[in-house]
Amino acid sequence: MSYIVSARKYRPQTFEDVVGQEQITTTLKRSIENDHLAQAFLFCGPRGVGKTTCARIMAKAVNTGQTEKLDEIEEDFSFNIFELDAASNNKVDDMHQLIAQVRIPPQTGKYKIYIIDEVHMLSQAAFNAFLKTLEEPPPYAIFILATTEKHKILPTILSRCQIYDFKRISVADIVKHLQNIAQKEQIDADESALHIIAEKADGALRDALSIFDRLVSFSGEQLSYEAAVKGLNVLDHDYFFKITEYLLLSDLSNAMLALDEILNNGFEADHFIYGLSSHFRNLLVCKDPKTIKLLELSERIKQLYFEQAEMTPQSFLVNALSLASDADVNYAASINKRLLTEGMLMKMAFLINLSQGKAIFGDESAEKKKLEQKLKANPVANTLPDNDTNKEVLAPIESKVIDDKKEPIEKIVAPESIIDKPKKSSHLSLEKLEMEIETELSKPEIEKVIEKEAKPSGTLELNEENLASSWQHFLESLAKENNKSLLHSINDKNPRLNGELIELIADSQVESSLIEKNILTITRFLKTRLNVSDLKVSIIVEEDETKQRIILNQKEKFQRMQTSNPSLKLLVEKLDLELER
Repeated sequence: MSYIVSARKYRPQTFEDVVGQEQITTTLKRSIENDHLAQAFLFCGPRGVGKTTCARIMAKAVNTGQTEKLDEIEEDFSFNIFELDAASNNKVDDMHQLIAQVRIPPQTGKYKIYIIDEVHMLSQAAFNAFLKTLEEPPPYAIFILATTEKHKILPTILSRCQIYDFKRISVADIVKHLQNIAQKEQIDADESALHIIAEKADGALRDALSIFDRLVSFSGEQLSYEAAVKGLNVLDHDYFFKITEYLLLSDLSNAMLALDEILNNGFEADHFIYGLSSHFRNLLVCKDPKTIKLLELSERIKQLYFEQAEMTPQSFLVNALSLASDADVNYAASINKRLLTEGMLMKMAFLINLSQGKAIFGDESAEKKKLEQKLKANPVANTLPDNDTNKEVLAPIESKVIDDKKEPIEKIVAPESIIDKPKKSSHLSLEKLEMEIETELSKPEIEKVIEKEAKPSGTLELNEENLASSWQHFLESLAKENNKSLLHSINDKNPRLNGELIELIADSQVESSLIEKNILTITRFLKTRLNVSDLKVSIIVEEDETKQRIILNQKEKFQRMQTSNPSLKLLVEKLDLELER
């Protein structure tokens, strides 16, 4: 077979060829040059990062005494290098054979090198048999142990080894290495396509080379970004840019249709949730110049992120990321996974309105037009693959040239009815966010009636008497609409006036939660009734210890029933009744 996979064909032969492990290769080179070699080394780290490769290079270097141009040395030291797979040789007998071999000195060269791969697979008995030899081997023996699971190795073994922790290889290093291989193989590879490969490899260079070989077989000598996306079956970044635009415009219809297209293309909903979460994370990273280095993407994709991050409010990204995180956590337990994902998009579509106060008060057309003008200048609009489905589902936004001096996005303050409620954080919690979306956007009929009742005949002064009168009108409105749950919670409580702050009293956290769900309705009624625009309402929990629930047994309950009901007591005495045990 003439064809050799890239992972073998381009396996490093010198320390200089090892990718992304400079701190380890430098230390090993100096140890060999200065003849400061330990009797045992432990190479640990993820798969495909160069552990076994470095062990082989070191085994050759210690016998030659050279660390440069090892690939040009003709002398063969293969008889001095022994590789053992601990996954299949993990018994005590295998260790006894290894110990017997160690006693024989090398015929050529200075050292005998024993490379034990996947050493964590050795049984505890094998570890114990190997322990003494590892601690005091002959002067010509060096052990190099390699493992992906360092935590499974006995501490007594770890204490006898010089430990080297290999790190995951960065996306930039993998891309650079793939570019060199593509040049040698005369393959025209797009940088964005190589970035997709590097991200998919998750820090393992061997995986990246395997993916590269597969895509070259798929696309030939022209490896484009589109071919990489199609060959690896990954979601294109452009989908997430487009859906984010729809969410910023509260265009739920097109967002849902875009999700439908993604699912019809064979992608799972959890894959979409993960990708959308990563997209929001990258947009947040672009908000601060200090964190831009965390964005490991091609220059073309980076530019798109910078442009969209400028027009996306940070509060929207934080709340949307929270919604995506909740959907990810609940995905496995959900019966209808598509409904869960669509519900997540529905909530996200109203975040921008809620953060600007438009879902509750006033006309949203002016602010929406401002945002549309900024989004129309986004070049992402026409980057989706040109097919019939996209033409129908993802209607492109009209683009125009924008001036170099970009208009900063004005900070919009939420209405006081939202921000003035007492709370520890200035941000809306996810629970409150969902509650306000449900209560404010659906606008129940009861609130319409209550608002009608709130209109006074004239202007009222804010004092205790007018507050009590307004509160009584509010209770009557609740009674008309038969809202028994809220009426029962607040019927026996009068609000207190503390300066310009109205305090509502709740006996427990349960009552406080019920009142908080209707706090906007209460605030709106009192504002209208008292004609005070900056009215503030808070909830005070004052638990009554006398109303605490007492747990009684059956006998105590029976005795209390007799005490409160003399007829029952008389019946028990006449019939000589007893409580059944």
